[in-house]
Amino acid sequence: MPASVKVSGGSFLIQATEPESLFTPEDFSEEHRMIAKTAADFVSREVIPKIEEIEVQNWDVTLGLMRKAGELGLLSIDIPEEYGGLSLDKTSSMLVAEKLGRSGSFAATHGDHTGIGTLPIIYFGTEQQKKRLLPKFATGELLSSYSLTEPTAGSDALSVRAIAKLSPDKKSYILNGSKNFLTNGGIADIYIIFAKIDGEHFTAFIIEKGTPGVSLGKEEKKMGIKGSSTRSLFLENVSIPVENVLGEIGKGHKIAFNILNIGRFKLGSFTIGAAKGVITEAVRYAKQRKQFGKSISDFGLIKHKLGEMAIRTFVGESMVYRTSGLIDGVLMHVDKNSSTAAAETLKGIEEYAVECSILKVYGSEALDYVVDEAVQIFGGYGFMEEYPVARPYRDSRINRIFEGTNEINRLLTTGMLLKRAMKGELPLLAEAKKLMAEITDNKVAEEEKSGLLAEETKGVSAAKKVALFAAGLATQKYLTKLEEEQEVMAHISDIILEIYAMESVLLRVKKMHARNEKQNEIYATIVQAFVSEAIARVEAHGKAILAAVAEGDMLRVYLLALRKLLKGTPQNTIPLRRRIAEFLTDKEEYCL
Repeated sequence: MPASVKVSGGSFLIQATEPESLFTPEDFSEEHRMIAKTAADFVSREVIPKIEEIEVQNWDVTLGLMRKAGELGLLSIDIPEEYGGLSLDKTSSMLVAEKLGRSGSFAATHGDHTGIGTLPIIYFGTEQQKKRLLPKFATGELLSSYSLTEPTAGSDALSVRAIAKLSPDKKSYILNGSKNFLTNGGIADIYIIFAKIDGEHFTAFIIEKGTPGVSLGKEEKKMGIKGSSTRSLFLENVSIPVENVLGEIGKGHKIAFNILNIGRFKLGSFTIGAAKGVITEAVRYAKQRKQFGKSISDFGLIKHKLGEMAIRTFVGESMVYRTSGLIDGVLMHVDKNSSTAAAETLKGIEEYAVECSILKVYGSEALDYVVDEAVQIFGGYGFMEEYPVARPYRDSRINRIFEGTNEINRLLTTGMLLKRAMKGELPLLAEAKKLMAEITDNKVAEEEKSGLLAEETKGVSAAKKVALFAAGLATQKYLTKLEEEQEVMAHISDIILEIYAMESVLLRVKKMHARNEKQNEIYATIVQAFVSEAIARVEAHGKAILAAVAEGDMLRVYLLALRKLLKGTPQNTIPLRRRIAEFLTDKEEYCL
């Protein structure tokens, strides 16, 4: 079960977390395992055999699979029961996303419909809008889409130029403008779009397919996810009833930003699921491919690749379900029958906006690493479309752009934490000030740790101090102009990401060990390898920040303090990765 005590978002930076309070995949309920199996079987039996037809945009196949997914309940996880849904927890939603992750284009179609296409209606729709649309979204009778991007409005969402004007009889709005990159555009029945009423009030609207004045551009020729529909949407004097306004007039940003936040959350799970599938393909190929008289899986550099692919994926999975447990821990206290349920749910998810951004960045970059190395393991065959890693390689690249670019999410991670600190919601500044005084007085206490993974535990604790030290100095130097120093903000964000990743996998393995679950040294090996090199990355980011905020003698003093905080002996990670690779090769699949 998720933790019943609310944990403040971002508090992992300054608070110790006990392993038992962490939600992990080992805590899945029987219901979780059943929905995961349903999704996995659907992908294996229904989607993968038709992947080629999906890739050439046979929309009859895609639509048929979406309706089949509806029959299995895979479109209605988040939809309330009174509107034909299952109303399951966010962990269930993440599990479905993970299992669909290896289906590439179909995952994009499914994710757009069930996520950014459905959730705005769930959380912001009127009762009439919910009753009219959600039951049909749940079955796949109607498919939804979401359109925010314009030629001049991407990451800067509020700069949209689409205009809405109230008609003289005040019964409808007249919309004009265009939207880019509308996922599901060619197959959707509903378009959720954003425009500014009178060029000023940023507002969301529901537009139905076939409405006069609505037209679509041709299918975009994409690098990847070729089997998903991506088109431009054009609005020319489109008249829609005032009843189709979604949410409050002038409050469209609440919908846009909250839904993007949930999209980041789910994208973390999609990417981890995709990575697992690619690793299995790479392991099997490496074992059967012979060169110089033996399997290439026996070569050290191939073992390095397979081991690192597995490490990053297992760490990502630990982060994903830690976060879903945190969110479910808050949402379990929401009365679903209350008139404020939707608002409370969004508030609960927003609490972990930092963690959601971290998941998006980590997952998309981990998957990019996995697919790139998989192509390398396959060698020349990996470059050929008939082999199973070319498509995932192409499909992966969009994830660093989806749901806000990774650059934007790095800035958001640091920015959101600093704003919470400034508001007094998170005592980051007080902790940073305390640490700075200890460093100045040379009184930083060295923590003594014992037991399982003691050195790694010390390393995580030290990394948290580095985050406070570096962020405190940057804030001190730049004050309110820190947000203009994007490179520094990104370095701080990367330290924060490494901390969340290290702590998530460390606590998960400690919890497994305490419960005598999966007692295998391979899991401790993963933690040792990951933490050792993550600490080195934290040090590199710390040095970059210190060099930006100081010079001369003061910089040397700061660098000495950094070395003292992170002192320790690095692991020899070569044998660690070898053991992990051999474990997977023996099993012939990703099986962690």
